[in-house]
Amino acid sequence: MKFTVGEFRNWKQKKVTLLGMSGVGKTYLSALLRRYGWYHYSGDYRIGTRYLDESILDLIKEQAMQVPFLSELLRNDWIYIRNNIKVSDLGPVLSFVGKLGDPEFGGVPLEDFQRRQALYRDAEIAAMYDVPCFIDKAQKIYGYDHFVNDVGGSLCELDEPGVIDLLVEHTLMLYIQVTDADEEQKLIARAQSDPKPLYYRPEFLVEQLKVYLDDNGLGYAAQMDPNAFTRWVFPRLFRSRIPRYEKIAEQGYTVTSREVAQVRDEADFLALLEKAIARTA
Repeated sequence: MKFTVGEFRNWKQKKVTLLGMSGVGKTYLSALLRRYGWYHYSGDYRIGTRYLDESILDLIKEQAMQVPFLSELLRNDWIYIRNNIKVSDLGPVLSFVGKLGDPEFGGVPLEDFQRRQALYRDAEIAAMYDVPCFIDKAQKIYGYDHFVNDVGGSLCELDEPGVIDLLVEHTLMLYIQVTDADEEQKLIARAQSDPKPLYYRPEFLVEQLKVYLDDNGLGYAAQMDPNAFTRWVFPRLFRSRIPRYEKIAEQGYTVTSREVAQVRDEADFLALLEKAIARTA
């Protein structure tokens, strides 16, 4: 959706999709807006609780069945296992997606990793196609006037044009851009210390995996330290996403992560959006 400043001010039921890398402030803004009566739709939460829930539980049960004490309890239905995913804590999703590398150090073998990546991609696409339904639910069932769509950092990797078209049709697209090297390094460091589930385009993963193996004299992925590979590949993934997000942002508006950091309430957020709209006039 595109607006003039006046049209945006008069838009009674505002619907905004927040785009950008993990850590730029999407969830910060969404949680803030929730305090002012906005419905917070978390794509990652929807992925974990709806589209990957069974796959995550199957993986947990597979591990539990290797423990004799737990296997007996599960076989006899004396215990049950469930996910406890929160918007602010995606631990079960992170554990399911895993890290590529040596299983002896907690890594996931390449074939299994690629299978999980494909499942994660399908789940993210499905979660985004649910957005119009949740806009309707938020208003008709729960009585929320405004809606904020907090998407995962890998939206630009999905190569599913219909998803972007759908979001542009139903929401204002707001891209949160990282504009300087210091902010970029802080974001990369934050992503490494507080990781989120990562999706890699298959072509990108194959290309970067070859470089890493060649540079480190390794023959195959199962020889890699999973944490070392993730630390190495994330800055490359980060930079590869920038032009992809900038392309999507042409259908919406752009603000910087520094501007987002100054937002303290709904009025600040709305003022920032008006500023972004005015910049494109």
